[in-house]
Amino acid sequence: MKLAFSTLGVPGLPLPDVLRLATTHGYHGVELRAHPEEPVHPGLDLAQRTDVAAEFKAAGVDVLGIAGYARVAAPGDDNPVIEEVRRLLDLARDLGAPYIRVFPGADSGQSPEEADAVAARRLGTAAEYAADLGVRILLETHDSHRTGAAAMRVLGLVGHRNVGALWDVMHTWLGGEQPSETYAALSPHLGYVQVKDIASAADTTPLALGAGVLPLAESVEVLSRHGWDGWLCWEYEKRWYEDAAPLQDLLGAGREHLARLLNESA
Repeated sequence: MKLAFSTLGVPGLPLPDVLRLATTHGYHGVELRAHPEEPVHPGLDLAQRTDVAAEFKAAGVDVLGIAGYARVAAPGDDNPVIEEVRRLLDLARDLGAPYIRVFPGADSGQSPEEADAVAARRLGTAAEYAADLGVRILLETHDSHRTGAAAMRVLGLVGHRNVGALWDVMHTWLGGEQPSETYAALSPHLGYVQVKDIASAADTTPLALGAGVLPLAESVEVLSRHGWDGWLCWEYEKRWYEDAAPLQDLLGAGREHLARLLNESA
């Protein structure tokens, strides 16, 4: 498996510094948080995108994915959501990223059936555009659809190879799902896996990998046992927890921890 980290852990850090961290600590890729407060976002023009792609290529680091914030199950008109997804897909294509991330984002006023249908309709529409660009849309296990089983209710309706799943190990655990259950649900559609660690269900402040309660060893073991050979991406949510330790100080030990888990499960 290849290892990456998300720029959510180093909010606003200039791209050369992000790439220096990746190469210094032996990460193969970076997941780029696509937000206007970050160096890389859909508002970049083509020349800027070309420069970003060249920087990654020169550093020998992959752009794993573009982490967007489109909420595909949210109530309202389809067109703005689909347009947001298309802008993320364009950015991914221009940067050579194989994936974009979207959220479910249903609200409490929707029934599960309605939310599933809305998400599937929008994803199905965007899927054809994604296929033309050679990029996959990944629905993250998050918020209203935090388990693999819930995500599969949507993905099963879509049934398109350019729409898949992003497994966030924290949300599936918070949803009461075991890693073996999540893998069984998502494996036909799995793009990559976000790893992280937290103190407890009540305290989701990010911790160093292995310092918390999330089932990282079990998750890696399940993936390895089934011969899955994709990406593990450390999503350290520093952006939302200002008092959390700087990710820069943890990246080396985090990579070593993941390497140990991979060796133990080989």
